[in-house]
Amino acid sequence: MRRYWLPVCTSEQLPKPDCDPLRIRLLGERFVAFRDTSGRPGLLEEYCMHRRASLALGRVEDNGIRCLYHGWKFGVDGTIQETPNHCDERFRKRFKAPAFPVREAGGMVWAYIGPADKQPPFQKYEFFDGPAENRLVFRINRPANYLQLFEGGTDSSHVGILHCNLANPGWKTKPEHVPDTSDYASVALAVDDNAPDIEIEHTEYGYHYAAKRTGPRSENGTETNSVRVTAVILPTCRIIPLTRYQFFVFEVPQDDVRTSTYVVAHGPQSFDRKKMRGVLGLDNERLWSEKDCEYRVSEENLFGQRSLEDEYGLVGLKRARAGRREHRCLNGADRRAAQGDAGGSRRRGGSLAASPARVGAPSRGGTGSFRT
Repeated sequence: MRRYWLPVCTSEQLPKPDCDPLRIRLLGERFVAFRDTSGRPGLLEEYCMHRRASLALGRVEDNGIRCLYHGWKFGVDGTIQETPNHCDERFRKRFKAPAFPVREAGGMVWAYIGPADKQPPFQKYEFFDGPAENRLVFRINRPANYLQLFEGGTDSSHVGILHCNLANPGWKTKPEHVPDTSDYASVALAVDDNAPDIEIEHTEYGYHYAAKRTGPRSENGTETNSVRVTAVILPTCRIIPLTRYQFFVFEVPQDDVRTSTYVVAHGPQSFDRKKMRGVLGLDNERLWSEKDCEYRVSEENLFGQRSLEDEYGLVGLKRARAGRREHRCLNGADRRAAQGDAGGSRRRGGSLAASPARVGAPSRGGTGSFRT
């Protein structure tokens, strides 16, 4: 895995020269990314080579990143530029901080952290070219193992079911589904067949497969098919074809239990970022934010799969959390008294109509959205 160029952050996460550094977890190790005064991105080991203070707490200035502990300053190539507590220039020239090759392309910052003698050429994807407005890049940090996300994402048969509200809205209600191709951001399947035949062909980059779905019969009665070809570029990338544009998806492991997913939408026209956030299921600020890219889903919030919201984001959670806070604040005697009052309120037709065991029972309405 180390012998590939991997995304480490989006360009937007290092928005300007001398902006705050960014802590990075990649393949179980800790790094710091920064953009120097000249606008060049760099990637160093997070902990200062001097006394192991975190460079993520440092300052980016004068074309380097400065450790807050003793003021040592490093360039994007690891050169030690200053050692304020050691004035002998010969000293700092003897050492170099661990730094890694970095490239910026396609709205992302890429790095190679493997052996120097095994470094491959920097790869090129279609979305590297063309106007920036024809490309959208999202980073989603998720509490899941990389391989589970990578394997699940390459499965074409789940698309029309899990994502049926957008990919196959006619499922179970109409015999034939005709996608709305007038919507540029549409992710709808061309037909409503949820059991495609899969044909796989191995390639030098991994493999690609064709998902063949049965479509409606033509006017003369012959069978029609829709064929969707997905490229799987090992070890991280898959290319998802849509009616009018493509998704490039990269699953990059932070460690064994967390993964950074980078989703790139690219096509011949410009995109509405707000609308695309809705397509990707990222439009709820309580579940995902542009600020930190963390996807805050769990069993408690039903993984964001309910469509109605209250102030906590999902149906039932407001009452459930309020109930838990109340129970934590009451000791045994007070709790029994409160439960007795609640029972009295129920008998008298008061507002406490639900028993504590039933408070916050989740709604069963709604459909799945474009999330995995």
